[in-house]
Order: sequence, then structure tokens, then C-alpha cells
Amino acid sequence: MVEPSTPAPPREPAATAPPRPVFDRRRAWLITALIVAFMLINYADKSVLGLAAVPIMDELGISNSTYGMISSSFALLFSLSGLIVGFVSARVSSRVLLFTMAVVWAVAQLPVLVVASVPALVAGRVLLGAAEGPAASMSMHALYKWFPANLRGLPSALQISGAALGTLFAAPVVTWLITGFGCRSAFLVLAVTSVVWSLVWWRVGHDGPYGEDRAPGADDDASRDRDRDRAPAPRKRLPYRHLLLNGTVLGSVAGAFGASWALALSHAWLPVYLRTQLDLTPGAAAGLISAISGFSLVLLLSVPPLVDRLRRRGRSARWSTGAPQGIAVVLAAVAMATFPFVDGTVPHLVLLALAFGGHAIVFPLHYMTASAVVPPLQRGAVFGVVAATGTLPGLVAPYLTGRLLDSADSAGAGYTHAFLLSAAVMLVCGFLALVAIRPERDARRLGLAVRADGPRTNASRADAPQADGSKPLAQ
Repeated sequence: MVEPSTPAPPREPAATAPPRPVFDRRRAWLITALIVAFMLINYADKSVLGLAAVPIMDELGISNSTYGMISSSFALLFSLSGLIVGFVSARVSSRVLLFTMAVVWAVAQLPVLVVASVPALVAGRVLLGAAEGPAASMSMHALYKWFPANLRGLPSALQISGAALGTLFAAPVVTWLITGFGCRSAFLVLAVTSVVWSLVWWRVGHDGPYGEDRAPGADDDASRDRDRDRAPAPRKRLPYRHLLLNGTVLGSVAGAFGASWALALSHAWLPVYLRTQLDLTPGAAAGLISAISGFSLVLLLSVPPLVDRLRRRGRSARWSTGAPQGIAVVLAAVAMATFPFVDGTVPHLVLLALAFGGHAIVFPLHYMTASAVVPPLQRGAVFGVVAATGTLPGLVAPYLTGRLLDSADSAGAGYTHAFLLSAAVMLVCGFLALVAIRPERDARRLGLAVRADGPRTNASRADAPQADGSKPLAQ
């Protein structure tokens, strides 16, 4: 009698590598449009105090130093919140983070609507700074989740262009609200705008497919086709001390610090300078600020796409994305130091535009250089640290300028001292960025690779083995 054979246990299916992300062009650009609007509101919120500075100082009877303190209070928790939320971003979705920020922006406008006083202004600015501290880095992190590495130049430029658009449109609109309906009307309109954006974002602002660092799989077609967005690494995480203390990240921080110094000065004191030193009307001052923002916008929309083309042609990241940061800050510093001593309206305005608008390209590029030496899973945290340290000038520059104005023999002399000090800080930062940013070198030291692959919408195999079995070297 033949005993029935025992059936063999079912074989477990072989582990397969995660599928490669698919580039959804339409959804990616929808998210980009929402993030541009997010940044537009962000910078309108920042600029409203400066645009309302003269009537607020007159109404409350406050000194330059007190106004500078109010303006600097915006940065009291700005860097700290950017740092904390950067680490939180590894566990909380970008959808939740950006929604929460926008809601808090609306709440931060309420104190000045209740009572116009120095404590109310400080409370509102501190809360607004805490909510806006992570805005640029986290919205860029959210944007990067929708684009592969070699297509991030234009989206990055558009994200940062929200800042220029915010000033370009906010300056005349907010000035019109202030002069026509009073200071509180501008704060109210911005609060309502933040609420509307947050509701739209909650509905459509989901995370994209390029946000995870996938583990290496078997050496087969599926594994070779996995996410080209990431830089392959021997492990998913690297020690943060290695990520934060390499030259590229430190140089990116230096470039952001120099650019942020000029940005903080322009938000807090440029409208006041135009009104009190150049004797411009509120409308003319707003128009000039819009023109400077337009100049920044032209740079933002032209330089990063050029960087993308250079990277696809094999140019090194050091010279395509690193050097422009340092050069931009250095040129802005030279203009900052020069325009107080130049006679003639046209040369003065040209140098003014270069000093306060020429640094704009630093902001998208310093995220690109930092991301080149960071695994995607840790990108949000490192972006938070870079933003937190790079934006510290917001805590120092406005108040220090107010002190220089109050201690100088005249307001004109005070502004000259402030501009020269700003130029010195920016010059040092620009040279540091120019020397220290070397993504290829630092990526190799960290065991990463700087990649410049094509979009995921085609079936190209840029990383496929060559005839000799080797893989092409990363650019």
C-alpha cells in the first residue's frame, strides 16, 4: 500500500524590491502651485509690519530701537521651531505640517486686531515667527517629494519665487489696505487668506513618492529600477554630526546666513528707509519694493533652470550650484556697501536693487547643495537645521539696525553704519560659501553619490550595468 505523499509546504514568495516612483507631472505641478501660494502668503505676513512701520511708530510713539525690537521678536522662536519641526518631519507628513503652519499664521494676526500695542505686536510676531520658521524648509521638503533630483531646479526656483511674489504683490496691496482702511485691515485680510489656503491644502496636499529612502534589493531589473531620486548609500541613516559638519552643508548655511541678513534688513527697514531718507510716498516706496522683488523673481526663474541644464550636461554641483551662491552674496554685499555713497538716482536705485534683490538665488540653490549630501530620509531634518541657522539674522539685524539709528548723530549716518556692517557680514558669508561648498567631494566622504538621472517617466536605464558589468560613475 502506497502512503499518500505529504504535500510540500508552499514556497514563500521571493522578496521583491519596491517599485520605482512614477513621476506624476500634473499632480507635481499642482502641488508646486499650492506651495508657491503658501510662500507668497508667508512673505506677505513677514512684510506687513515693515510696510506699516511708519504709521505704527507714529500711532504708538515708539523709537527706532523699540520698533527694531518688535521686528526682531519675529525671529525669537523662528530658528528654534525650524530646527524642531525639521526633525519632526521624519515622522509627520508634510500635509499635516504645512496645514498646521498656515492655521497658526491666521491665529498670529489676531492680537493686533484686538488691541494695537507693543505687547500685542510682540506676541503676534513671536507666534508668527514660530509658525513660519519651518515654512521654507518644510515646503521645499514637501516639493522634493514630487520631483526627481534632476528636475528640482525650476520647482525650487518657483517655491522661493513665492517670496518675491509675496513682496511684489503684497507691497502695493497691503499699502493700499493700510492707507485706505487702516493697519488692522491688512492683518485681517492676511489671516483670512491663510485660512482659505489651509483648507485647500488639506484637501489636495498629499505627500509625493520621492520622500522615502528605499533599502537595497536584489541585483535584478526591479532593484535597478528603484527610486532614482535617492543617492544610494550603504545604510539608510548617517550620523547627523557627519551630515551637518561637512563643508557643503556649512557653506550652504553661510550662504543662507548672508542672504538672510539682507532679507531681514529689507523686511524691517527698507520701507522705512525709502520713506524717511529718500522722501518717497507710501505708494512710491511700495512700487520700488515691488520692482526689487520683480528683479529677484527674474533671477529666480532664470538661474535655477540653467543650473538644471548644467547638471544634466555633467557639470559639477560645486560650480553649477555652489559657486553661484557665494558670488550672489558677494555681489550683493559690494552693492550694500556702495549705494549709500553713490550720487544720482538711477545708480542709487540699481545698487539698491542688487543689494536687496541680488541674493535671491541663494535660497533655492542652498537647498539643492545641501540635499546632495543628505539621504532623503534625513533631508527634512537637515533642511530644518540649515534653515534654523541660516535665518538667525532675523533675530539680530532689525534690532541692531534700530540701535545704530538711535545712537548715530543722524538717521542718515545710522543707516550708513548699518549698511556697511551688513555688507561686511555678507562678504564673509559669501566667500565661505564659495570656498566650502563641494557636494561631490563631501558625498564621496559620506558614502553617497551625487546623481543627475533623467525623469522617471521614461524607461531609461542610466544606472544600468555597462558591457563590462560595471556601473557608470555618478556625475
